[in-house]
Amino acid sequence: MKTVLISGGGIAGPAVAFWLRRFGFAPTVVEIAPGPRPGGQTVDLRGVSRVVAERMGLMPAVAERQLHERGLAYVKADGRQAAAMPAELLDGAGPVAEIEILRGDLAGILVDATHEVEYLYGDSVTALTQDPKGVDVTFASGTRRRFDLVIGADGVHSRVRRLAFGPEEQFVRHLGGYTSYFTIEAPEDLKHWMKIHTAPGGRWVGLRPDHDPRYAKALLSFRSPVLSYDRRDVEAQKRLVRSRFEGLGWHTAHILDGLDAADDFYFDTISRVEVPEWSRGRVALVGDAGYCGSPMAGHGTALSLVGAYVLAGELAAAEGDHVRAFPAYQARMRAYVEQRMELPPGGVKMAMPMSRFGIAYRDLMLRVMTSRLLAGVLAKSAVAKLDAIDLPDYSVERADPLRVAAEEAE
Repeated sequence: MKTVLISGGGIAGPAVAFWLRRFGFAPTVVEIAPGPRPGGQTVDLRGVSRVVAERMGLMPAVAERQLHERGLAYVKADGRQAAAMPAELLDGAGPVAEIEILRGDLAGILVDATHEVEYLYGDSVTALTQDPKGVDVTFASGTRRRFDLVIGADGVHSRVRRLAFGPEEQFVRHLGGYTSYFTIEAPEDLKHWMKIHTAPGGRWVGLRPDHDPRYAKALLSFRSPVLSYDRRDVEAQKRLVRSRFEGLGWHTAHILDGLDAADDFYFDTISRVEVPEWSRGRVALVGDAGYCGSPMAGHGTALSLVGAYVLAGELAAAEGDHVRAFPAYQARMRAYVEQRMELPPGGVKMAMPMSRFGIAYRDLMLRVMTSRLLAGVLAKSAVAKLDAIDLPDYSVERADPLRVAAEEAE
């Protein structure tokens, strides 16, 4: 039975562990956090990512934790609506999908579904040494172990990618902004709407519904060239965010009041990850570690779930031969990744205009596009972009992989 170390316990890591175990491998997940990470922004399941979740048997659990968002609304400093995009406008193909769930809730569901997998919390990979028969791994704890394969599922700032592929600067491109999110007490009844106030200077102040209407997920994003800060110093990051948003209207003061007490604060660059080849020898990348269009593209969860399924499936189809499986994984995923890494029209500049004129122009364009005259055309255009991937049923191709693995073990 081949052993596989997976670095990263977010979405991609537990997902690939799920499929590897089902296909007869022995996965181990290492996660630098002390346990599963709660909170996070809302993510969606649509298209082939929903198919993968269905094949995993996750949909009943997802349904229990699903959020029901009515759409996205842009609001002015006084709270009046400037433009809106209801969820049903694009038949679920817009920024708000039919199935929305908090990232932390989905990660928890995946961890529960992999309860028989070995998890190493509070640890991380510090060194990798490959040879023709395996990979020697050194952990921050001082432990050393040997695995047949290693998979980096550890996000934009992947340690596995840095160790096996090269410096982060080779693969991560800053798109001109930063984003943070955290939980606060809701300053108003959002009535199941995601609301965003855009202020001059390229600043977003957003709120998304939580399960409990007493709370909301705050989103603070701003345009900026690359900043120098310590990713381990959360308090310094909070001060940086506060300095960018003090004095703005709408609910900004209330959101900043809740910033210091937030225990699920997240802050990071808005970046794009492009790695030409997703494998080096016995090491492969999946999800944000290998391909990420940034939060602006909005398909990170889908790419993680689908990538995990295809990577594990190709390893199973190749009977563990990574020399065949890793290129097959990339060949099958390539078109879908390129499709889902595309940024919305105008990218960061359109989403977060610098001037009042730019904000008014964006809102006007949105009102025009969502008008009765154009909404139907826009919906047909969005729905017509089917997922650019042929999703095999690897369990059918391999008959019963658990039975095969049991017979091989005997």
